[in-house]
Amino acid sequence: MENFSITPSHILEYLYCPRFTYFEYVLRIPEYQDKYFKVEKGRRVHQEKQKQNADYLRKRIGVREKQINQYLTNDLLRGEVDEVLVLEDGTMAPLDYKFAEWKERIYETYRTQLYCYAWLIEGNYGKPVSKGFLVYTRSGNKLVEVPISPADIESVRRCAEEIREIMSRNAFPKATKYKRRCLDCTYRNICIQ
Repeated sequence: MENFSITPSHILEYLYCPRFTYFEYVLRIPEYQDKYFKVEKGRRVHQEKQKQNADYLRKRIGVREKQINQYLTNDLLRGEVDEVLVLEDGTMAPLDYKFAEWKERIYETYRTQLYCYAWLIEGNYGKPVSKGFLVYTRSGNKLVEVPISPADIESVRRCAEEIREIMSRNAFPKATKYKRRCLDCTYRNICIQ
C-alpha cells in the first residue's frame, strides 16, 4: 500500500476493536466524539512542560541528553514523542506526559503508546530502547518507569501490519472479544455482531 502511515492512536483503536480501522479508514465513516476537557487540558499541559522543562535533564534516572517534541516516522508509523532521552548506558527512552493521576497501575494504552515510540526511536536513532517513562502531571509530576522488551515493540509492529492489511485489502476484521466495549461504541448501530 503506497503512502501508508498510521499513528499510535490508530494502533490503540485497533487494539480496542479492529473494526474501528475498517469503519473509520476503509469505509471512511468518521468517529464523532466530543472534545473532552481532559484532552484539551492535556494539550495545554504539554505546551507548558515544553517551556518549563526545555533544559531540565532528569539525572536521577541517568539522562545525559534529551530532545523535545520529536516527530518520528518509519515505513508504517508516525508520531511525536514528548521527550526522546539519551541515557548514560547508551540506550534511549521515550518520555510521555500524561494529564492524569497516578493510581498505582499503568494503563495498557499508555504502555502501547510507549512501545510505539520505542519502535520509532530505535528505527530513527539506531539505538536500543529497553524502557520508557510516564510523567503523571496531576500527581505532582510523578515519574514512572515502564520496561520495554523487543517482544513489546514487535507486538505494535504486527498491529501496524494488520492495520495495513485491513486497509489495503478492504478486509472486514473480527470484532473485539470484549462485548462490553460495544455498548458505547460510535459504530454499534452499523456493526454486524
